[in-house]
Amino acid sequence: TAANQRPGGGRPRPALAAMAARCRLAARFHHIHGANIRLDASHTQATRVESFANGLCFSQEPLAPGQIFLVEIEEKELGWCGHLRVGLTAHDPQSLEVVPEYSLPDLVNMGDTWVFAITRNHNRVVVEGEEVQVQARPWEPFLLIERVRIPRDTLVGRSRPGRYSHILDDLYKMNVLPATARRSRIGVLYVPQPNGTADMHIVINGEDMGPSARGLPATRPLYAVVDVFASTKSVRVIPVDYGFPSLQTLCRLVIQKHIVHRVAIDGLDLPPLLKNFCQHE
Repeated sequence: TAANQRPGGGRPRPALAAMAARCRLAARFHHIHGANIRLDASHTQATRVESFANGLCFSQEPLAPGQIFLVEIEEKELGWCGHLRVGLTAHDPQSLEVVPEYSLPDLVNMGDTWVFAITRNHNRVVVEGEEVQVQARPWEPFLLIERVRIPRDTLVGRSRPGRYSHILDDLYKMNVLPATARRSRIGVLYVPQPNGTADMHIVINGEDMGPSARGLPATRPLYAVVDVFASTKSVRVIPVDYGFPSLQTLCRLVIQKHIVHRVAIDGLDLPPLLKNFCQHE
């Protein structure tokens, strides 16, 4: 899988590096998108510039098994009814003659597409006799979804630096804010099953919402779908580091552990780029 296995699993370093490079490449939006979407130069931020629809986006590459496509809600727009929608599709975006106006129902009605509106009480498909997994505590360092292991730190939204940012950050970690709040982070991935199919999972601020869809064709390329719909105006792709955390991430964790809130970082004798990373990432 794209996610790192248990320590001691014995993955060769070149394979881990190649996997990380693939994940970085996929952590961008595809150049094919809805008519009202504008991408930034890096293809990591998608903004709907008018209306409330025609906001469909796709991952640049198909996802690897267990690889999460993670976005953060950057901007909201009042006056619309509805929120962000995410999912997976087996359609190559380049094969679409016209990008549908809506993910629901238009893209879903084309078949081989599984998309859900983001809500707190998320659609969960439970098989009869299956035990519902107990959610891990929010301070545990990794999110475990069956055999997939993802560093939790990147999955959780963060407030903008301010006097009360340390309080808001805890609310994101506990996942008690509205699922589509500004700065929330929402991801989608698929997990292969023994029968050759896959389950789709949606993750909100580090919490697995459970299988949203089952029976996906695991042998086909599956692209992430992000519909920047209605009150959600702009989203940004968040790269996820698998395996060992980067030195930059380790520095941020140590620095944040020794301060009350991120405003205090301004007064530290640190390089500007590291300050920015500690405050905003």
